[in-house]
Amino acid sequence: MRAWIGIISLACAFAAQAAPKVAVTDLAYQERVEQYIHIVSAASQSQAGLYNASGSSSYNEFESSTSYIEQTELRKFSGDIKGEILKSGMFQLIQGTPYTAKSREDVYDVIKRIKAGNFKGADYVLFGTLSDIDFTRDITALDNTDSYSAILGLSLVADFSLINTKTYEITSAFTAMGEGQDTKLVKSRDVRVSLNRPRVVRDVSKALGEDVANQLKEQLIGADYGQPEQAPRNNLPRDTAPVILR
Repeated sequence: MRAWIGIISLACAFAAQAAPKVAVTDLAYQERVEQYIHIVSAASQSQAGLYNASGSSSYNEFESSTSYIEQTELRKFSGDIKGEILKSGMFQLIQGTPYTAKSREDVYDVIKRIKAGNFKGADYVLFGTLSDIDFTRDITALDNTDSYSAILGLSLVADFSLINTKTYEITSAFTAMGEGQDTKLVKSRDVRVSLNRPRVVRDVSKALGEDVANQLKEQLIGADYGQPEQAPRNNLPRDTAPVILR
C-alpha cells in the first residue's frame, strides 16, 4: 500500500513539474480616432506691420480632418483568466511584456512579438483579441406596480488562440464571452440611480475567465476532462443466465 502511495505521489509531482508554461496577453484591440481642426485668424494689416490708409484687415481660415487607427491592450479582464487557468492546473504562468504605445509594432502580430522576446520562458502564448464590448443602461416599468427597474449591463466577447512559441502552431482556438448586470428597483422613472459599475465589470471578468478555462479544458483534455467515460448506473438487478424450460 505504501509503495502505491509513493508511486502516486511521484506521478503527481512529475505532472506538476511537467506542466507547460504559458503567457497570457491582455486583450488586444484597436479603435479609429477622428481629429478635426478648424482655425480662424483675423488681424488688421496695421497690426501685421502692413498699415495702409484704408486700414483693411486680413482673414485666414484653415480646416483639416484626419483619422488614424490606435492600437493597445485592454488590461481589465486578464486577471480572472489567469486565475482560472491556475486553478485548472493545466499550465504554469509566465508574465509577458505588455504592449505599450512605445512598442512601435502591430499589437496583433503576436508572432513578431514572440520573436522579439516579449514572452521569454513561455512554451505557449494565450493571445486574446477583443471582438465586442457593450454597456447597456435601461429603465423599464414593472407591470401592475408603480416601480421601475433600472439595469446596467455589460457583455464582452473575445477571440483566443493558444500558440506554440517554438513552432507557432495554433494548439487551441475559441471565442469566449462574459456577461454581468446590476439591477435596482426605483419608484420614479426620473430618479437618479447609482448602479454598481465596478461589480458589473468584476462579474464579466469572472465569467470570461471561467469560459476561457472551460474551453481550454474541452479542447486540450476533452469534454470529460480526461476521465474515462462510465456507463450510467441504475438500480435494476443484474441479468441472470438464461434457463431452458422443458
